[in-house]
Amino acid sequence: MSRPRPDPRFGLEANLVAPEAPLVEAIGRLDAARQKLIVLVDPEGRLVGTVSDGDVRRGLLRGVRLEDPVRAVANLAPLTIPAKGEAAAVTRRRLEERGVAMAPVVDAAGRVVGLFPDAPATPAERDNLVVIMAGGRGVRLAPLTHTCPKPMLKVGGRPLLETILERLRARGFRRFRLAVNYLAEIITDHFGDGSAFGVEIDYLQEEAPLGTAGALSLLKEPLDAPLLVMNGDLLTRVDFGGLLDFHRDHGGDATLCVRRERMQAAFGVVETDGDRFMTGLVEKPTYEWLVNCGIYALSPRALDILPPGERFDMTDALKRLADDGRGVGVFPLHEDWLDVGRPDDLETARREAG
Repeated sequence: MSRPRPDPRFGLEANLVAPEAPLVEAIGRLDAARQKLIVLVDPEGRLVGTVSDGDVRRGLLRGVRLEDPVRAVANLAPLTIPAKGEAAAVTRRRLEERGVAMAPVVDAAGRVVGLFPDAPATPAERDNLVVIMAGGRGVRLAPLTHTCPKPMLKVGGRPLLETILERLRARGFRRFRLAVNYLAEIITDHFGDGSAFGVEIDYLQEEAPLGTAGALSLLKEPLDAPLLVMNGDLLTRVDFGGLLDFHRDHGGDATLCVRRERMQAAFGVVETDGDRFMTGLVEKPTYEWLVNCGIYALSPRALDILPPGERFDMTDALKRLADDGRGVGVFPLHEDWLDVGRPDDLETARREAG
């Protein structure tokens, strides 16, 4: 039996995936789709399950691999919406009661004909403060950074930092603080108070380099909501609002974004008993680990560990919070992410920007 044609009353686009498709395929679909829900269907188009952004992140934390079937992270008993006979107001109330933003629409035979709602919601306005660390010297990108701070290097015809601000603004963020030091006037002259970019910008002026967290001690305003902190040399499409929601829902004083990296050893790895005898031999094993992506959500109370006006890196701050039992959450990324810290990275960013 051929798959039924989706009902044009409901948006579906490229959201349908087979349960045995690799997780990496579903992630690509999820990142590209207007509606952020992947629907698993059998060959006849009947619903098998759904995969949301949160399902993917939880699966990655559990150690599900990108090549594993997407079924491994799916919700196999999702909320469904009947194609006929239910008022939109009733449907919205059911979505709210289940705490989900979207659900598959199915016909009487259980076949998926669409998604509800049929258009993505406009991102909510976020009053959270965003602090971007833009004061580094960018020594690995010399000589380009001899006369231009790294966040102002051009990617796609405009400064990297401008792209970062635009992507955050598109997610509903309006309040920014830029930590500056090296060649600060180039940054301040370009962005001013932010009004030309539709945002509010003020500056945390470092008299001496304060590391990747120390500039937060220069914040003078009272904070009553978590703040978003990120390095000024990152290109990413991470769901920043989702990060803050995750931080709120999981408690703790900090949440850091991570990515799973893999590397295959070039040779067979010999295991020994520590003396002279071999206990194992693994041919070119693959190792995996989580890496820090330089994007954080911090509760206001986390800032009390910062030494005023002293150099302090975010790695030190996170370790201290964890050692004190104050809770450091982990938010795995599956979106595009690039640290533009080396010449090869800059060339990659420029090539991908077209």
